[in-house]
Amino acid sequence: MAIDKFVNRHIGPRDRDLDEMLRVIGVKSMDELIEQTVPSNIRLEKPLNLPNGLTERAYFKQIRKLAAKNKVFNTYIGMGYYDTITPAVIQRNILENPVWYTSYTPYQAEVSQGRLEALLNFQTMVCEMTAMDLANASLLDEATAAAEAMSLMYANRSRGKKKADANVCFVDENVWPQTLDVLQTRAEPLGIELKVGDFSRDKIEENWFGAIVQYPNLKGEVEDYSNFTSRLHDNDCKIAVASDLLALALITPPGEWDADVVFGSAQRFGVPMGYGGPSAAFFAIKEDYKRYMPGRIIGVSKDATGKLALRMALQTREQHIKRERATSNICTAQALLATMAGMYAVYHGPEGIRGIADRAHSIGVLLADEITKLGYKQENANFFDTIRISLPRHVKKEDIEWLSLDLEMNFRYFESGEVGLSIDETTNLEDINWILEVFAKAANKRIPVIEEIPENSKIDKKYSRKSEYLGQDVFNKYRSETEMARYIKRLEKKDISLVHSMISLGSCTMKLNAATEMIPLSWIEFNGIHPFVPKNQAMGYHEMMEELRRDLSEITGFDDISLMPNSGAAGEYTGLMVIREYHKSRGEGHRNIVLIPSSAHGTNPASAVMAGMKVVVVPCDDKGNIDVEALRAKAEEHKDNLSAFMVTYPSTHGVFESAIVEMCDIIHKNGGQVYMDGANMNAQVGLTNPKRIGADVCHLNLHKTFAIPHGGGGPGVGPIGVAKHLVEFLPSHPVMNNGHVGLHAVSAAPWGSASVLPITYGYIKMLGADGLAQATKIAILNANYIASLLKDNYGILYTGEKDRVAHEMILECRHLKASAGVTEADIAKRLMDYGFHAPTLSFPVHGTLMVEPTESESKEELDRFVEAMNSIFSEIKEIEEGKADANDNVLKNAPHTAEVLMTDDWKHSYSREKAAYALEWLRDNKFWVPVSRVDDAYGDRNLICTCEPLESYMEE
Repeated sequence: MAIDKFVNRHIGPRDRDLDEMLRVIGVKSMDELIEQTVPSNIRLEKPLNLPNGLTERAYFKQIRKLAAKNKVFNTYIGMGYYDTITPAVIQRNILENPVWYTSYTPYQAEVSQGRLEALLNFQTMVCEMTAMDLANASLLDEATAAAEAMSLMYANRSRGKKKADANVCFVDENVWPQTLDVLQTRAEPLGIELKVGDFSRDKIEENWFGAIVQYPNLKGEVEDYSNFTSRLHDNDCKIAVASDLLALALITPPGEWDADVVFGSAQRFGVPMGYGGPSAAFFAIKEDYKRYMPGRIIGVSKDATGKLALRMALQTREQHIKRERATSNICTAQALLATMAGMYAVYHGPEGIRGIADRAHSIGVLLADEITKLGYKQENANFFDTIRISLPRHVKKEDIEWLSLDLEMNFRYFESGEVGLSIDETTNLEDINWILEVFAKAANKRIPVIEEIPENSKIDKKYSRKSEYLGQDVFNKYRSETEMARYIKRLEKKDISLVHSMISLGSCTMKLNAATEMIPLSWIEFNGIHPFVPKNQAMGYHEMMEELRRDLSEITGFDDISLMPNSGAAGEYTGLMVIREYHKSRGEGHRNIVLIPSSAHGTNPASAVMAGMKVVVVPCDDKGNIDVEALRAKAEEHKDNLSAFMVTYPSTHGVFESAIVEMCDIIHKNGGQVYMDGANMNAQVGLTNPKRIGADVCHLNLHKTFAIPHGGGGPGVGPIGVAKHLVEFLPSHPVMNNGHVGLHAVSAAPWGSASVLPITYGYIKMLGADGLAQATKIAILNANYIASLLKDNYGILYTGEKDRVAHEMILECRHLKASAGVTEADIAKRLMDYGFHAPTLSFPVHGTLMVEPTESESKEELDRFVEAMNSIFSEIKEIEEGKADANDNVLKNAPHTAEVLMTDDWKHSYSREKAAYALEWLRDNKFWVPVSRVDDAYGDRNLICTCEPLESYMEE
């Protein structure tokens, strides 16, 4: 571990570079640049009250001490979380590999083929295990997936159900309590009523539109829902099934008894529990509902040469297109964890998955039989991995509890008095004997030592799975570690990540994810803990999280932080729900108008609608700033019903708007609250903060500003900070006391994606107060440096009052379409030939590119990017001047694969050398794009979202 200052490793430009960069920008000092960029009325008057930054070595010692305070017991609690074994080849080559964890969401398909294939494997695995038609590339967690299922069923009500205003969703009483809690949060603002009851007894009512059941259920029982499903369908209702992927290796998959939606967690497919997350939720549907599927779908298409290629399909379903008409605000996934889960299926194959499932069930059967011999009763008639033990009169629950804890085991205790045991992949003979020791001692009996685990099934034949699964080649080829490692590496080579080059995406902050921050993720003290264990087994976690909350409070200026939201969009929703509850507490529940600038992220209006609010759009002026007078007029017009104003700062246009304080005052004077979208906190930390600006609540994208990796599109983490008057409304949890008592839960786990929080904790501890502020300043410096070098050729669409951008900028490209027929997409694809991922395409303004360099990129890398962009501009000029053909040119045909360049039938009007090596440094470090330009329309017309045999992809 390095013993010098971490800030020197995190920040790209060297001290010797600063004078030259400032000269190019046209200022004499960093202070002058900040003075010209950040309005003086919002700048902090004193530095952050945080300790000095630790060296990497000192931090490593500190995080080791915290890890040592976590106690890793054998845990049999279940309830959606199970210990699992991550194959080492997957841990080393994916989880710990920056090619996989620093890549961006695969919007640019041509440089994302590897992770797209990995996610296609995940989708295929889900469809196979559930017997459903279509699956997405993962959601956030099981509980929020349940909420998405409820919304999908509600949006797909028949004409008759809509006419009857059917708004009741039945939820069986034996779903996970955290799932029910999230459903309660999400249902009420949408006008949905929940009916909690017993599926086998409750009569289906006319006002029902759907039902949600757990399979196996909360008690561990495997129930027969087939008749219930038929009755629902006969009554024009739909059914969503929360299920367990491993259980589906042995029991009949819901698709075979006509379920409409199947969802759950893929955590036990090789993804550590991590004190609750992150782990990938799965979501599968009948094809009829594909236009309403939340999240991302990976589909098969073809490239310009007719070669098979993968892409994200049906993107018009998503919130960034539909905005307030979207049925979901999901804009992320758990891509890295979905990749791991999919690879777990590749690694084990159908025989391995079934073997793991058979073993878990057999151990459950063995324990049930042996414990019954001691005078206990096993209550579950049909079970997969969970047994429920009733205690004889002379045995107290407390005896079981202290005996098990003394042997470092956690059992589950039902409110009705039974003891639960959920068996997982890690349970072995020694564990079996220790479990039996507890029950024997409590009953004052002896039991012989168990020396083998006999194969034994007690699954009733009517529940037993008959169909095959995972028959595709990919799940049957890679059994040796050598072959598995090579397969992962083959995929890895098809993707651009931060390992290869700068990823210049505006609004996405693709900064360094330092190795020292990442290392603790692999430690069992962090990743091996169930979220529902007693808190005294997770003292290291709680000490770290309390420090992190205090640090984030200092950075934001707010009074408290909730760590529960597990994505930026979830943070948006949570913040708005907190505001909603605040108004209700004051007898002003009628306040439901939210003002949103036209420049806002698509998640903003989608989140507002999900929170039961009505969106009123506020226009921007011709300089890209929010029209203050229009805001004032709309706030006054709706003052009796104004709930909130959603504002991103600096703006999505890359500008510190000087009127921000005035805008916040306008909202407050008209009875509303200010919600700040924290997507651009990267330009605030240490210089200003949301509370200083006037916000009441702000979500933080830890995967942007605070160094958690993007992982190919997730994990995301979106905690919220709130002012004092909103603290009492922060979300609680039904199983664990998370320190808050307000809303019902917004995610399945009490502290959200806890296992990745050490990354942000380390980022703050190692940078310290000065380093955090310096990182912000350099982010602003790097952005203005690039803007100064590109503005003459492309033009910068929006700047501040003193002609400066914040930490990102929008490059104007629309004039190039008029002059040369070149679109922003052509520029993006040509950049791939130069070894760069494209900037943000056509957002927030159509026909433009948004660039954010981050503070982690060196001057050399910035110069390389600028040289590539200016070289492309020269290629555009050749088209304008007639030196290059208007249609057959390097931009229109980009990107160029090695296969295309090596053909004997080269018919283009430009040379192979120009296509491949437009700049000299490309000869030394060339990223070869694996496919040519992908045909998006073909993929949507011929939707295939699983990895079928090759011939099935071909048109008839």
